[in-house]
Amino acid sequence: MNIATRSCAEPARAHLLRRTAAEFIGTGLLVTIVVGSGIAAQRLSPDDVGLQLLENSLTTALGLTVLILMLGPVSGAHFNPVVSIADWLLGRRAGTGLSLRDLAPYVLAQVVGGITGTLLAGVMFYTAPAFSSNDRANTGHMVGEAVATAGLVLLIFALARTGKGSATAAAVGAYIGAAYWFTSSTSFANPAVTIARMFTDTFAGIAPAAVAPFIAAQLVGAAIGLVLLLGLYPTAPHTAGDVVVPQQLENQL
Repeated sequence: MNIATRSCAEPARAHLLRRTAAEFIGTGLLVTIVVGSGIAAQRLSPDDVGLQLLENSLTTALGLTVLILMLGPVSGAHFNPVVSIADWLLGRRAGTGLSLRDLAPYVLAQVVGGITGTLLAGVMFYTAPAFSSNDRANTGHMVGEAVATAGLVLLIFALARTGKGSATAAAVGAYIGAAYWFTSSTSFANPAVTIARMFTDTFAGIAPAAVAPFIAAQLVGAAIGLVLLLGLYPTAPHTAGDVVVPQQLENQL
């Protein structure tokens, strides 16, 4: 490798490292918010499950909005493997969006970050890591996960395709907060978050046996969301690779 090639490759690696670090931090903090607020809600409102869910969903919606605004300019604030996969698929023909080279590091950072977030929440609330006993796997929950994920994917990329990416942080936060309530599964809609929540036997936990069915339903939902997107916006250019900021700005960072 000559000096010119090396100098070009090194900034590219540094750029990818910075972006994957943002995905690790963002997904980790998202799971910390979900699990931590679930533990707090369980302790503060021990006799009212509805109030626990309200506290958990409101905190998650607000926290997710903040994380997207904070880290979106660095990595696009995917924090979700299905969003990264969808971004790669949509950008293949146009050469935009997430590259195949970056897809695996993004997904790995999201999964590891999510698990780290669960452990961090446990440390803060003096809760030891443990596999969850909350078995959520049933037909209604699988349908709920498919619906939640389809809506999330459609929302994110519809906004990106119509040039309204600046509204994504608020829109995604609002959607997830609402989906906690209108889906039977309480809207995990994220394989990395699903895996991470397996390691806490608290309000937000999910039993290991339910993880694979949940992820399968999320992948089905993501596919449905993409089909709906292409049907509703067949000629719109793909401008994502980001969730929040224009691709041009993300590339400058």
